[in-house]
Amino acid sequence: MEKKELEGLRDRVLCGVVLEQSGFAVDVKESTRKAIKYRRGAEIVIVIHDGRGWFDPLSDAKGDVFSLAAHLEGVSFVEALDQVAALVGFVAKEPVWTRNVRDSVPAETIPERWAKRRQPWRGSMTWRYLRTERCLPENIIRAALRRDVLREGPHGSMWAAHIDDHGAVTGWEERGPDWRGFSTGGSKVLFRLGSLDAPRLCVTEAAIDAMSLAAFEGMREGSLYLSTGGGWSPTTEAAVRVLAARPGAQLVAATDANSQGEAFAARLRDIAEDAGCDWFRLTPPAEDWNDALRERRGQEKEKWESRRGLPHARRPRQG
Repeated sequence: MEKKELEGLRDRVLCGVVLEQSGFAVDVKESTRKAIKYRRGAEIVIVIHDGRGWFDPLSDAKGDVFSLAAHLEGVSFVEALDQVAALVGFVAKEPVWTRNVRDSVPAETIPERWAKRRQPWRGSMTWRYLRTERCLPENIIRAALRRDVLREGPHGSMWAAHIDDHGAVTGWEERGPDWRGFSTGGSKVLFRLGSLDAPRLCVTEAAIDAMSLAAFEGMREGSLYLSTGGGWSPTTEAAVRVLAARPGAQLVAATDANSQGEAFAARLRDIAEDAGCDWFRLTPPAEDWNDALRERRGQEKEKWESRRGLPHARRPRQG
């Protein structure tokens, strides 16, 4: 097959089609416009580049639609070509997004866009989202504000900054009632909450989870709560390795209680072994730390309401 024919076939069959035909389904909750997550049991594949690229977050596998077909079926490139060619005309079922398309990277730089946004304040839409929907305690929100890592996003969403080793904002996680994503044009490094020189390094998969774990532990002294933003970029790994190389460092894998969380925990263990630092696995009592925090808040509310329903104890009569 000529190179021109290969390119044409690559454009006509998107990675999502191959995945759907192989029994994968879109995980809408964990997907964004630019990175659609597909699951088949414990297997995960992220589709990028408008459907023309992919990578496996649990390994180093990545590539185009041909390498995807070969990866899924364990076949040769020639066999993968035949499989892809047989799918011409199929259309992938993409999620219905609720956010306007951002076709290009904004003209303003990441630091400029960050600086223009206000910090959340008590009573703001973002504050209410964090307190009411995410059940984060006020002291944790204020601790994040003192570190200047939170901003008001559109429509009551939250922006949580990723910071590099020099303290510069490189991008931000975006979370809201109807949206999750990462800043257009930004790069994932690490969200950081707590003492920046702390030896105990608690790595989670989302800024919300990092703050939730901090709430569970009462902002434990000597701890730095981190988030990878649900990904594992080379810059993220490099930043974690720098932290793990500190004298007396303790690397705590506080990732989700699922297959992806276990895979991330294994990567953290490898980094700890390379750095010669202590490694611990801290598993949330629910799938993630925010789920656990909200469950605890619900239990406390039920307990409080049940107490309100009890008759008041009467004092015994004297004499």
